[in-house]
Amino acid sequence: MSDKSSDLYTENIMDHFRRPRNKQKIKNPIVEHEETNLSCGDEISVQLEIEDGVIKKIGWGGTGCAISQAGTSILSEEIEGKKTDEVMSLGKEDVYKLLGVPVGPRRFKCALLCLHTIKNALRKSEGHSLQGWLDTVEIDED
Repeated sequence: MSDKSSDLYTENIMDHFRRPRNKQKIKNPIVEHEETNLSCGDEISVQLEIEDGVIKKIGWGGTGCAISQAGTSILSEEIEGKKTDEVMSLGKEDVYKLLGVPVGPRRFKCALLCLHTIKNALRKSEGHSLQGWLDTVEIDED
């Protein structure tokens, strides 16, 4: 990626951090879920309105670094209106692509906190057990 396009993505992240989209509580969520990145203290909570297997509305709140907060803002725009099974099939590379900047080993949990929280909210809404970080970051224990 050229420096110019990298700068555009960095500007996009800072724009989402300063003016986050969908950072609001919604009135009647079907599910609400919160996750914390224990390595740094970033927190994300999401509320989802789901109808006929489609995410009709997302609201979220949280605190943390620009990557975790902007990532949640960007991902919230991406998933609204999508089928829940489409969202469950998203992986870490999809989030990295949305962010558009290199994510190093010290920041990957910051970048993926949004995906981890949303997937666990969906799992919760379907009555399934929550997935662990290793599933979200796609690392085999072996």
